[in-house]
Amino acid sequence: MPPPPPAAPTPEPHPHLRPVPPVTPPLPGARLSARGLVKRFGPTTALAGVDLDVLPGESVAVMGPSGSGKSTLLHCLAGILVPDSGAVTLSGRGLHDLDERERSLVRRRQYGFVFQFGQLLAELPAVENVALAPMLLGTSRKEATELAARWLASLGLAGMEDRRPGELSGGQAQRVAVARALITGPEVVFADEPTGALDQATGTDVMRILTETTRLAGASLVVVTHDAGVAAWCDRRVEVRDGRVVADVRQQAAR
Repeated sequence: MPPPPPAAPTPEPHPHLRPVPPVTPPLPGARLSARGLVKRFGPTTALAGVDLDVLPGESVAVMGPSGSGKSTLLHCLAGILVPDSGAVTLSGRGLHDLDERERSLVRRRQYGFVFQFGQLLAELPAVENVALAPMLLGTSRKEATELAARWLASLGLAGMEDRRPGELSGGQAQRVAVARALITGPEVVFADEPTGALDQATGTDVMRILTETTRLAGASLVVVTHDAGVAAWCDRRVEVRDGRVVADVRQQAAR
């Protein structure tokens, strides 16, 4: 009787169908936590079970090549995207248990944002770009404008309050964006490639200001970047590949 044929090898699961890792509990004391985040766009899995904790006052750089999932992670943490599964908690509150109106209020009150190109309103002077955030939360125009002017002065922009974005250098415009992100006293600031449109020297200056001011304000900072020089300014470096965290390293941040 001939021997039975050898068993066929077990095929390696397709990357998009690999099992999601088990969910671990959030880190005690974390201000922002993500657990088991999964996000798919059609057949593509952008996040495949991501866990992340950010402590109060901590700065975290999320790194990875284009298509790694880092921007999708930021958008889920910020409540802009709703994950297919998993949870994000901010100070113990489940972000995706909220409806869109409530998440919008969280983004206005408890989050600040700094984008690659600033995204300042071109028709408004610097002081009004910054004052707009507290005004949307009900602060009077006079009080918001005075507070905005103080923030601009603290970032080296005294005398530039009436300049429109087109009359500012790239670095000055990003300082305005930093002031706008911090004026409402957010718990977390998200920065998406904040130096991507700047030269190296200006980018270094912006990262110094961004990390220093968020730390002094007691806010946590999450920076998405592909630049190791930018990541060096943060307390931790988290690397994302194929929708998974592959490294989470604490480092001595540049000062």
